[in-house]
Order: sequence, then structure tokens, then C-alpha cells
Amino acid sequence: MKRRHRAARARAGTTRWNSRGVVALEFVLVLPFLLIVLFGIIDTSFLLCDKAILTNASREAARAGVVVRVPQLTAAQIRSVALNYLQNGLVTGGTPTTPIVTVDQSAGTSPGDPLKVTISYQYQGLVVGSMFSSLTGPVTVTTVAVMDYE
Repeated sequence: MKRRHRAARARAGTTRWNSRGVVALEFVLVLPFLLIVLFGIIDTSFLLCDKAILTNASREAARAGVVVRVPQLTAAQIRSVALNYLQNGLVTGGTPTTPIVTVDQSAGTSPGDPLKVTISYQYQGLVVGSMFSSLTGPVTVTTVAVMDYE
């Protein structure tokens, strides 16, 4: 009788060790996918943060350009307002790219005429974003702000 109990306990112990090995193997197989998802979420968050910063910069530049001033701001001054807002604010992996700011005053600068400020930026990503960018090309984020002159 005692032999059967010992044999049953021995079999239960090996089953416990075998299941621990299976769990460890499953963890090793699933871990890379979990890390890719985690870093993908982080990269997407940084991309959305940069998009918000670019939107605010274009809005600030357009607002600075349309307020009543004598003399009115030139396109270069409006561009510098946007670039000053963006200075050290964008998150990127590797070497940061300089945003391209274009100011469109082609409709005129009289009250009621629109001023259009466009900012384009190439996001390179940190981990997953940089791998994705190497396959598909860089991710370009573009924001536009249009305001009427006062």
C-alpha cells in the first residue's frame, strides 16, 4: 500500500515539473509578441503627442500672424513663431528632423482674408516605429491651421 502512495506522489511531482517547463516555454514564445505590442503602443503615443504639438505650433503661428499689429508679421516671422514653439518639444528616435513650415498669404493680408500655416514633420519612431519606417518609409505628420486676418 505504501508503495502505491509513493509512486503516485512521484508521478504527481514529475507532472508538476513538466507543467512548469511548458509554462516557461509558452512564456518564451509569447514574450516577443507582447513586447512588440507594448513598444507599438508607446511609439503610437509618441506619434500622437508629436501630432498635438505640431497642431498647437501651427495654431500659435497662425494666431500670431492674424492679430492686428502695425506692421504686420512677415511670413518669415510667422515661420519663426512656429519653429520656436517646436524647439525641443518633439519626441523622435534617432536624429530629429527639422519640421517644414509653410506660410500661405496668397489671398492677401486684409481683414477677413485667410492665413494658412502648414507644418510637415517626418516621425522616425523609437523601436517599432523605426522598424516600420525602414519597411514603408518615414511617417509624415502634417498639420494645417487657417485663420482669418482681424
